[in-house]
Amino acid sequence: MLHIDNRNETGITKFLFLGLGNPIELQPFLFLLFLVIYLVTSIGNIIIIILVAANQHLHIPMYFFLGNLSCVEIFYSSTILPKMLADLLGGDRTITVRNCLFQYYLFGSCVGVETFLLAAMSYDRYLAICRPLFYTSLMNKEICFQLIAVAWINGFMANSIIVFLIAQFSFCGPNVIDHYFCDLSPLKKLSCSDPSLFELIVLLLSFIFTIAPFFLTFSSYICIIGSIIKIQSIIGRRKAFSTCSSHLMVVCLFYSTLIIVYILPDTPTLRHLNKIFSIFYTILTPLANPLIYTLRNKEVHQALRRTVDKLRTFFEGS
Repeated sequence: MLHIDNRNETGITKFLFLGLGNPIELQPFLFLLFLVIYLVTSIGNIIIIILVAANQHLHIPMYFFLGNLSCVEIFYSSTILPKMLADLLGGDRTITVRNCLFQYYLFGSCVGVETFLLAAMSYDRYLAICRPLFYTSLMNKEICFQLIAVAWINGFMANSIIVFLIAQFSFCGPNVIDHYFCDLSPLKKLSCSDPSLFELIVLLLSFIFTIAPFFLTFSSYICIIGSIIKIQSIIGRRKAFSTCSSHLMVVCLFYSTLIIVYILPDTPTLRHLNKIFSIFYTILTPLANPLIYTLRNKEVHQALRRTVDKLRTFFEGS
């Protein structure tokens, strides 16, 4: 039986995950469910990366961003799901403080990178729909690569600062994390250090690296929707909306659940609901991305068909 240390004592070296709080009899079902989700997520996003890399006509900014987004989703899933699956399988639900901080570092960095990538993708769609005459000059390959570099560097840099500050905390106990992964709020609760300066810095970094990209994404889509409404032709409106509908669905799914999780008050009644909403943006959003983009995007369909035909021809000829 796992030992939960509820005494206030210094030198906590391990945390214990309570997980989803599910009954033991449901654990085999949940293990299979999340295993399938992890496999489909990884395979789906890997397929998108291969299609973008292998098909010349997909070498445009929108698909460069999509390939990078798929990389982020794979990192996302691989940061959280393997440990979660091991816990559901009846493994050791403990995690060392160092590994916990490392898990949060990867998770938080992925969140930061994704917010910037979603903002860059919305800006790309804004230029394509609202400023089509200037699109090639304002969104060339050089600018595209610069935006991608900014997304990755800023995401990991901001979270490096946060994790460095968390590493200075003293953890006095209890050593129980009422969650299925290491998130910022549970870690802060377990600390017996003064969080005032930490909270101020996190608020500042959140505004720069999360809220600012969110407002850029939001304002881009206000302009996009306004431009689409002005198009007189129904076919023209439908064609314009089809170029950004997949991305808009991903943005709504990601930000709606993210906002709910971090705005809901942290009470015992809402804590379980909070964990359920966390599943949406940590586990289901990475799964939804490849499904949304492959099911709703004709260019991805055509690229997939050509790639399958090439593979079939290769194996038949060998």
